Amino acid sequence: MKIVTTDQMRSIESHAVSLGITEDSLMESAGLAIAKRVYQLLQNTRGTRVLVLVGPGNNGGDGMVAGRYLSDWGALVTLYMASKFRREDKLSECEAKRIRTIEGNDDNEHWALSSYLSSTDIILDAVFGIGSNRSIKDPIASALKLVTEAKLNSNETYIISVDIPSGLDADEGTVDPFTPYADLTLTLGAPKIGLFKFPGAERTGTVEVLDIGLSSTLGSEISLNLVDKNFVSVFLPKRHLDGHKGTFGRLSIIGGSVAFSGAPLFSAMAAYRMGAGLVSLAIPEEIHPIVASQLPEAIYLPLKSNEGTLGSSSLESILKDMRDSKSAVIGPGLGLNDFTVQFIHQLLSPVNFFDFPMVLDADALNNLAKIPNWYTRLLNENVLTPHPGEMARLLGIDIKEIQSNRIYYATEASLRWKQTVVLKGAHTVIASPDGQVSLSPIANPALATAGTGDVLAGIIGGLLCQGLSPHNAATLAIYIHLQCADSFNQKYGNSGLIASDLINAIPIVVKELSQHT
Repeated sequence: MKIVTTDQMRSIESHAVSLGITEDSLMESAGLAIAKRVYQLLQNTRGTRVLVLVGPGNNGGDGMVAGRYLSDWGALVTLYMASKFRREDKLSECEAKRIRTIEGNDDNEHWALSSYLSSTDIILDAVFGIGSNRSIKDPIASALKLVTEAKLNSNETYIISVDIPSGLDADEGTVDPFTPYADLTLTLGAPKIGLFKFPGAERTGTVEVLDIGLSSTLGSEISLNLVDKNFVSVFLPKRHLDGHKGTFGRLSIIGGSVAFSGAPLFSAMAAYRMGAGLVSLAIPEEIHPIVASQLPEAIYLPLKSNEGTLGSSSLESILKDMRDSKSAVIGPGLGLNDFTVQFIHQLLSPVNFFDFPMVLDADALNNLAKIPNWYTRLLNENVLTPHPGEMARLLGIDIKEIQSNRIYYATEASLRWKQTVVLKGAHTVIASPDGQVSLSPIANPALATAGTGDVLAGIIGGLLCQGLSPHNAATLAIYIHLQCADSFNQKYGNSGLIASDLINAIPIVVKELSQHT
């Protein structure tokens, strides 16, 4: 599925009109799709109280049509006319069905809104869509303020925004002070990029895309993809009946230190759970007993360390071990000191060219950031997995700058470095040097804990050694990683997750995904 800007969405709608799809039919399709989704949520709309906040434009029309259908299906619908509505024909259709309306410009009716808000089951926010980027003024501002207060005062107040929450900039993700906090956003035709940028992403709730008959007009020139089940399921490696461990690839994991013994272990366990045939761990000998006792299935290369970390003295043994591998994960728990900088400098020397893609994660990136023009040493396309702090070090700019335009910096870095870049964080961005860019629709604070990045690196490595391209491996891994976290959320909420919770969920998520293909 494609993610669009405001201009792209307008172009899509204009193209649809040129094909003979009228604005009125689009509004009817949108309203019906919204009403059907509300019906599914409620299971029975009869007697349900629905308050529709109607704006002046097409967004208001979509909400009004949805209200009309819900009224036909037994809901008790009230239309709050936030401002003068330009489609008198749509309003007349609702009045003919005796749907109650409240005039927002009438002071008496406006203050009556409070009582409606306290007794309604569903609030349908259809005030402003992508066509509005101006600040919200009274009386609409006062009405939306009452909506926000009702939401704060009652956990039972459920807000559904039509297309985008009113006042959210569909491109930049900025919000008006009066933008409501939706529980669910039903975005129409295609997801808008601003829904996945902060601070707007905090006000969208769950984002769902409704098909309103525009899918055939979504152009191939739109390069930003949504990481969802339909997009990634085709990337899942096939498991042939006559396969053996060699078929599914050998993965080398290079990292670990006395301070961080768990990191390479998490990566190795995740790679195995992702289907890797054989995993080799090159780690300091001091932590070998700890790691091996937790994962006897792996093979080990215990190495002499320099003050608890790997150093250049280990290089020859590691290079020899990597000859039989199909991919490698470098960096989990490696540490950062003079020894590790020299080690990474020599390991990733163009002299030691590897004819397979690798995952460069965590301290591999922190060590690379100490090396001038580090990216010129990478002759092959690999997967780099920086969090915002690591990305800032690699680019030599401030973290706030990275976070202000994550898609831009991930894309530009990928093109400059000629590497697939996974910019981790809320709404992870995957950018590849061939121009492919993908965005995760999920932000999950449960993942903000030690070891989850090591698990992700292991999943990517496990997919690379099974033959996936860097972009496909990274994109599929992000989906699986987030679905594993979501399964935890559904049971326990978004706090208390540990890395091993993700690892145990990988086969379950993979099985569900394989049934979708």
